[in-house]
Amino acid sequence: MEQLAISDPLVFHGEVKDETAETGYQSLVKQHEDGTLNLSVLVGGVTCALCIQKIEAALNAQSDVKTARLNFGARRLLIEWQGSPARANEFVQAVENLGYTIQPYDEKAAQEQSKSEERFLLLCLGVAGFAMGNVMLLSVGVWSTSAETMGVATRDFLHWISAIIALPGILFSGRVFFRSALSALRAGHTNMDVPISLALILASGVSLFEAANHGEHVYFDSAIMLTFFLLIGRYLDFKARENARSSALDLLKSFQGFVSVVEGAKTKRMLIRDLKEGMMVRVAAGESFPVDGCIQEGQSSADTALVTGETLPHEIMQGDEVFAGTLNLSAPVIMQVSKPAENSVLSDIVRLMDKAGQAQAAYVRIADKAAKLYTPVVHTMALITFMGWMIWGAIAWQDALMIAVTVLIITCPCALGLAVPVVQVLATSKLMKRGVFVKSGDALERLAVIDTVIFDKTGTLTLGKPVLIGEYDEERMVLAASIARHSAHPLSKALSGSYTGDMLAIDKVEEHQGQGLSALYRGQIVKLGSRSFCGDEQAPPAQGPEIWLSVKGQHPVQFVFEDTLRQDAAQVVESLQDDRVNIALRSGDRENVVADIAVKAGIEDAKGEQSPVQKYEALQELKTNGAHVLMVGDGLNDAPALAAADVSMAPGTAIDMAQNAADIVFMGDHMQPVLDAHNIARQTQKLVKQNFTLAVLYNVIAIPLAVSGLVTPFIAALAMSGSSVLVIANSFRLKLRV
Repeated sequence: MEQLAISDPLVFHGEVKDETAETGYQSLVKQHEDGTLNLSVLVGGVTCALCIQKIEAALNAQSDVKTARLNFGARRLLIEWQGSPARANEFVQAVENLGYTIQPYDEKAAQEQSKSEERFLLLCLGVAGFAMGNVMLLSVGVWSTSAETMGVATRDFLHWISAIIALPGILFSGRVFFRSALSALRAGHTNMDVPISLALILASGVSLFEAANHGEHVYFDSAIMLTFFLLIGRYLDFKARENARSSALDLLKSFQGFVSVVEGAKTKRMLIRDLKEGMMVRVAAGESFPVDGCIQEGQSSADTALVTGETLPHEIMQGDEVFAGTLNLSAPVIMQVSKPAENSVLSDIVRLMDKAGQAQAAYVRIADKAAKLYTPVVHTMALITFMGWMIWGAIAWQDALMIAVTVLIITCPCALGLAVPVVQVLATSKLMKRGVFVKSGDALERLAVIDTVIFDKTGTLTLGKPVLIGEYDEERMVLAASIARHSAHPLSKALSGSYTGDMLAIDKVEEHQGQGLSALYRGQIVKLGSRSFCGDEQAPPAQGPEIWLSVKGQHPVQFVFEDTLRQDAAQVVESLQDDRVNIALRSGDRENVVADIAVKAGIEDAKGEQSPVQKYEALQELKTNGAHVLMVGDGLNDAPALAAADVSMAPGTAIDMAQNAADIVFMGDHMQPVLDAHNIARQTQKLVKQNFTLAVLYNVIAIPLAVSGLVTPFIAALAMSGSSVLVIANSFRLKLRV
């Protein structure tokens, strides 16, 4: 079996099923240096946070298990323990005994399973919606007149047509709930799908019985409508789970492929995962450094944005350290491997992001908490109602059963289930019109309660584009711009782009790797580049990036650049502070540059030269102290913090990895979308609370009426629909607000 050499395994390739069939899941067990064993598997059948609690509780109850974490987004279960690898089979069996399926974790299989589940949900939703629309049209005629006016034969005919449409729709689309409920019952447990399935079956069964006996109380419309609304909520939950999927998996591509290993006078190709400490690796211009190491031969410039977040390249030469993921820009170099792939900085980022994804699984929605009580309470209430009316009410079992079904229908959690999704859809649509895209289902819920915002600098508070500042002599300016246009370096491009006049004719332009350019102008040697190449070593350091122009016999000229602050960044920071939100700035850039930007943006808490691990640890410390943190960043160095934050945002110019890790992405060159998202999130949270209050109030009033027999299934269906409509109408108030 081929697998990535990462100590915390994320992906397995090859025919893993055959291997587990021969030796069990112990063949997939990995061992840490401290002797701790871990197993990573894919869990099927997880539908809510209650599932996560059951699985983690069952495994953590084992004396030798150190941790058991189930990532709700990726459905990846990671078990760590001390002892025998053979225990892996027992852990898997314990989870399967709870009614869930287990298979070796394979990212391709997980993606296929996710796509299959989405297709199935959409198909069920479409069938239920089609059936509901047609049945409701027939129901208008049935319920708008009496049997005496319509005639019993006509009414029965409409009932049977409704049955022909509704029952196949319920049987087909209801499988989403039936399968889950059956799996839980087989394992000796219950979940929220059990009473839902029971209500669908009883409502359909009683309706079929009534139709066969020319009865009046036929509620196929209620049953299929119930199915449709519940499927909407289930699909929205599914999409939220998929958007929460760990972005760290995308980084695994960096550990695949081959590199050129130098052995004396020979060079051979080797898999990145097989690199060992001390090996010599040749990295060509345009290639990324595969692992952490130290430059042994050559001189070049490197783009470190992947690790530090800083967009400007810097020189690397013999003796300099480089990190996995750093891009070699200018010339080939030979590096000595200092750490294998599984211990590189990039691998640390992978593990941090995955750890953050596991931590997010601890969040439990209010509806999931209510599910613990909902299932047993509703079952017990319906049973007591049925028995009570038969024994003490002395009525026929059919009538008693109808009252019990009424209880199940009227207590259906439709309004509770719609309380969040409807507001979410309206809020995300409103934000989308403002260039803000919400990716995570509960992002706005988490954004509404933040009290701390951590901003990255480059590309977040700033535009990430160097701009020439200051006044310069016209003659020196045109000379520098004329030379700079021959280079693709970001500072050279910014310098040449800042001059709009005619360029000079420059001869014999030569690039000195990692240093700058030299050329001939009017017979004189002219240099443009770094301070060490052609600048004044005694000059005080610039507040921002710099480039020097040197003409033989003249004092070198310093050109200073700055990364432009977004136009409204200071106003947005001030508005957030007025809302009692604490603001912090954490950047991988130099301290003096970060301090200058912090002053302009009005941020007092600012730190520079922060590594990805330091950003992550700073955020975790804030969360440990009770803060609710929003992280706003754009680089891969921000990805662990983006994933670990309570909620995260990234600009549309961010790298794909940052956008994938973020819950919200905003477009444009302004910071106003951050403030808009926060304000709308708070409005959304207020409406959600109001919706929950309405849903609870509905149940407080409706349930006693249903138990007392004062409500028929038809009235129960109307009440249930009415509560949903009330919740939806309240949610639409969001569109009326600015």
